Amino acid sequence: MARGVGLEGAALTGHLLLYPGGVTPERRPSRTDRHCAHPPGAGHGPILLLHGLFDNRAVFTVLRHRLHLDGRDHLHALNYSPFCLDVPRAAVLLGRHVERLRRVYDGEPVTIIGHSLGGLIARYYVQCLGGDAAVRSVVTLGTPHHGTETARLLHPLPIVRQLRPDSAVLTVLNGPAPDCRTPFLCFWGDLDPLIVPVRNAQLRHPDLQAENVLIRNAGHLSLPVHRDVVARIREWLDEPQGACETGGMTSTQIA
Repeated sequence: MARGVGLEGAALTGHLLLYPGGVTPERRPSRTDRHCAHPPGAGHGPILLLHGLFDNRAVFTVLRHRLHLDGRDHLHALNYSPFCLDVPRAAVLLGRHVERLRRVYDGEPVTIIGHSLGGLIARYYVQCLGGDAAVRSVVTLGTPHHGTETARLLHPLPIVRQLRPDSAVLTVLNGPAPDCRTPFLCFWGDLDPLIVPVRNAQLRHPDLQAENVLIRNAGHLSLPVHRDVVARIREWLDEPQGACETGGMTSTQIA
C-alpha cells in the first residue's frame, strides 16, 4: 500500500507540473496528420484522448509519449469544460470530434482512451448516440461506470450530479444496449480515493463486451502513467477488435 501511495503522490506532482501545458486546446486535426510518419492501419489508426473532471489533456502526457515511441503517431486530445456541459452534451461534442477525425483519416474507426469522467462520456457516446459505428474500441481509466459516492460532495455542477450512483444518466447507461458493438477495456485501481466504492470503476453490463483490469496499489492519477496499464493498452491496440455480437465481462488483475 505504501508503494501505491508513493506512486499516486509522484503522479500528482508530475501532473501538477504538466497541467499548465495542457490548458490550451490542440489544433484541429488536418490532412497533414493523416499522412505524417506512419500511415494509419495495422495498429496505427487514430486515437482520441479524453480527460476527466477539472483536468485537461496533460494527464495523458506520459501515455502519449510511450505510445508515440511505439510508432503510434495519430494521437489527438480533446479538452472540454465541465462548467458548461453535462454528460449527454459532452458526448455530442465528442461525437463531432470523432467524425472530424474520421474525415481526416478516410473513414477509419477511432479508438478512444478516456480518463475518469472522459471514459463515461465516451461510453455514453457509443452506447446511446450510435457512436459504436465510428469507434473501434474504448479504453477507460478510473471511470465511475456505476457512479461514485464522492460526487455527492460537489452537488452544484450538473455533470457532477450525473456521477452519483442513482443519477438519471447512469440509469440510462445501465439500461439495455443490445446493439452496441464497441468493446471496452476498463482499468481500475484498488487505492482510488475518487471512485467510491472502487469496484464501481468496473464496467458490468450484460449487453456490453468489457475486460476489467484491476491494477493493484494504483490510485486515480497513477493509472494513466502506470507501466502495466500502458503495456496492456499497447497489446489491446494490436488486437483485432471486431463487433460485439453478445455481451460479456472478463476480469483480470495485475499485481
